[in-house]
Amino acid sequence: MLEKSLLSLLSPGGRHGLSILIYHRVLPHKDPLFPSEVDAAEFSAQIGMLKSHFNVLPLLEAVRRSRDGTLPPRAAAITFDDGYADNAEVALPILQRHGLHATFFVATGFLNGGRMWNDSVYELVRRAPEGILDATPLDLGKHPLHTPAERRQAIPALIGQLKYLPMAERQRQVDRLVALAGVALPEDLMMTTAQVRKLHAAGMGIGAHTVNHPILARLADHEAREEIAQGKLALEDMIGASVSLFAYPNGKPGEDYEARHVAMARELRFEGAVSTSWGASRGRPDLFQLPRFTPWDRSRLRFVLRMARNLTTSAQLA
Repeated sequence: MLEKSLLSLLSPGGRHGLSILIYHRVLPHKDPLFPSEVDAAEFSAQIGMLKSHFNVLPLLEAVRRSRDGTLPPRAAAITFDDGYADNAEVALPILQRHGLHATFFVATGFLNGGRMWNDSVYELVRRAPEGILDATPLDLGKHPLHTPAERRQAIPALIGQLKYLPMAERQRQVDRLVALAGVALPEDLMMTTAQVRKLHAAGMGIGAHTVNHPILARLADHEAREEIAQGKLALEDMIGASVSLFAYPNGKPGEDYEARHVAMARELRFEGAVSTSWGASRGRPDLFQLPRFTPWDRSRLRFVLRMARNLTTSAQLA
């Protein structure tokens, strides 16, 4: 009761206090390469805590009520980014058991057997033989892979060097790195068209996330607009319904997207868009730069305190 009172004080409703949670994957079981990645049991516990302390709304409803000034106190929404298959196979049944709604932002270019470039890096490091991954021919350094800890260190070291390369060059480098490692990579990490339709049929929200998940700020305007527009159109054709929400890839304001991309989202007739700037929307929020938050605490008290702190954080805007 004390926890709800604190959250109600910080989130009194009306035009205040929309907390949007962001997830990417929900794994069936713990992954030693990614011990911090949420698994099914932890996800169930987290959204159970969320349900007991917040008024969880579909994101589109929350956007509309935020616009109209009718948000309830302690308003919250759940989102997923990218379009991983475990969203449909692991997360969906858990959401249904709790009677909760989530919005899934899908990058359409990776559906039906595709793979995001960063996942190629994760999986080649996972599958590479024990020893040294010598990527010096690609100017990416040497990376010891003798222990799980060394593999965990190699992943961000490689990704950090590749992340902000031009999209085509980045993919070429990743393809060369995969060939250098000499491993076969999985082709079932991302959703199929049928799984996207499964989420939609279950009443979940489907949002756009571009086609190829580029850093929009690194693209020419016509390329960025095409990425946003074609992702939206592909999903609308897929589910036979309007797609009204957009998530900026990577989502850091001023770094991954800029004010011109906010204007594009408005022009393409989305009703709202989300970033990855932490905080909760307050006052009269920019509905095309709504902040989101990833709570990582496992205990109930720490989870609630983290959510309360998030309500006091001012989000950065592009």
